[in-house]
Amino acid sequence: NFFFFFLIYVCLTAVHIALLSYVVDVLVDRYYIPKVCPREVQTEDFIRYHFNGSFHADGKHFDSSHDRGKAFISQVGLGRLITGMDRGLQGMCVNERRRITVPPHLAYGSIGAGGVIPPDAVLVYEVLLLDIWNTEDVVQIRSYSKPATCNRTTAASDFIRYHYNGTLLSGEAFDSSYQRNGTYDTYLGQGDLIKGMDEGLLGMCVGERRVIIVPPFLAYGETGYGALVPPQATLVFDVLMVDFFHPSDDLTVQVKELPKGCIRRTVSGDFIRYHYNGTFQDGTAFDSSYKRNSTYNTYIGMGYVIKGMDKALIGLCMGEKRTITIPPHLAYGEDGGFIPGSAVLVFGIHVVDFHNPKDPVEIRVTHKPQECDVISKTDDWIQYRYNCSLMDGTLLYSSDQLDLPSVTTLGANNVIWGLEEGLSGMCVGERREVFVPPHWGHGENGAAGVPGSAVLHFELELVDLQKGVPEGFMFVWTGDSPDPLFPAMDLNGDKLVPLEEFTTFIMLQVKEGRGRLRPGVDADSIIKDMFNNQDLNKDGKIAENELYVTEDDKAERDEL
Repeated sequence: NFFFFFLIYVCLTAVHIALLSYVVDVLVDRYYIPKVCPREVQTEDFIRYHFNGSFHADGKHFDSSHDRGKAFISQVGLGRLITGMDRGLQGMCVNERRRITVPPHLAYGSIGAGGVIPPDAVLVYEVLLLDIWNTEDVVQIRSYSKPATCNRTTAASDFIRYHYNGTLLSGEAFDSSYQRNGTYDTYLGQGDLIKGMDEGLLGMCVGERRVIIVPPFLAYGETGYGALVPPQATLVFDVLMVDFFHPSDDLTVQVKELPKGCIRRTVSGDFIRYHYNGTFQDGTAFDSSYKRNSTYNTYIGMGYVIKGMDKALIGLCMGEKRTITIPPHLAYGEDGGFIPGSAVLVFGIHVVDFHNPKDPVEIRVTHKPQECDVISKTDDWIQYRYNCSLMDGTLLYSSDQLDLPSVTTLGANNVIWGLEEGLSGMCVGERREVFVPPHWGHGENGAAGVPGSAVLHFELELVDLQKGVPEGFMFVWTGDSPDPLFPAMDLNGDKLVPLEEFTTFIMLQVKEGRGRLRPGVDADSIIKDMFNNQDLNKDGKIAENELYVTEDDKAERDEL
């Protein structure tokens, strides 16, 4: 039985071989077809493919593109290949694998070829298609991700920065900007790129992603590009546009928030405090003052910041918010340091405050009583309420937070100069807003809880006012003193004035408005000090000869 079946198998094989010599067309076995096949080989298409050629009779190899080290390139359907291959390659997809069996009359016939292909040979080709293109092909563009807003798109002569992954049509990677950890930077439409990329990158938005398919004759053509890109290769680029600008671009400003009642705007020479978030055009952050929890402080219009920012910070209001886009020639240029070269910068800024070194204290009266006969002056003792804030509304201090009322003597250097200025000339019940520039406040270094170079906003109300006496004095006459003085002090006429009698006399002068004690200090303590100054022999009584020693002392003693 075994011999019988073996004989049948040998006979059938012989018949099959014999029949192949008379096959009228090629046999195609599509043993691997990719899931996605956007394009199939047609007549007049150019293709690039790998193959192994062998004889059907014995499986012996007679040719291989793999052995040559490069893929085979040809045009289909125009007689540049043997007829069997012209037919067998039709309808093939990139990355498809086929076994094409070609009978002799569609191959090299009864003659063979050059001593390599014998007469009447049936040929078998194992084919892997790598590329397809046609002379009518154009650059193919497919945008698969776009930003929600796009104010401008790329145009010829723009300078662009983009990331890309480059592959052949078969999917084999040949280059990537991501692997170099840097964008590809170039001018667009000026011949610095292959023609297909110059075309494919036009009209893109920052943040847009595209697939750009470039046929070989718009890429590296017949020569390829070194060992990376083979000859006649279609290139596929997956592109992310990072940013772009034109060399003639100026900075752009978009006002996001403008406070009401803007009385003054920044000018050159002002000192400004502002917060910012810095990003590239694609939204990637590179710096933020908020993360440092500190404003950026600088003079403007004087070259202390990049040119674009110096220009953009002119004409702003306190509290204003802007988005500023600065091209690289107004920023860090081609050599950006920690900023990539030729990067467009986007700043979202919020102006906290600004001032000029020549600014005075600004006072705005918000309420004034109808009767305002007595106003605060130097040496006066005052009690007041206040709120102290930064210009962005951040509350720093408030008298409402204190257990004791806020009091001071004007001119005694107990408060900052700007507050002293703001408290002067007020009457009881008056309310004010006072704006204190830092050179009238806490200066460049600030104070506890007060940032350096901060403009301060005070809301003030004068609660109480006691007229004061000059520095160094404890009591002054508001008019002429009694003359002679001692008999007026000697209330019982015994020629001696003890402390009790002295106290009664002084308090009577204050009550009747003829004299004034230093305010804000215990009256008994002041009167006792005055008494001790006059009691020269320290016997507890003032005699007439102790009241003043010489005529030269009289004027001074009268004041005391």
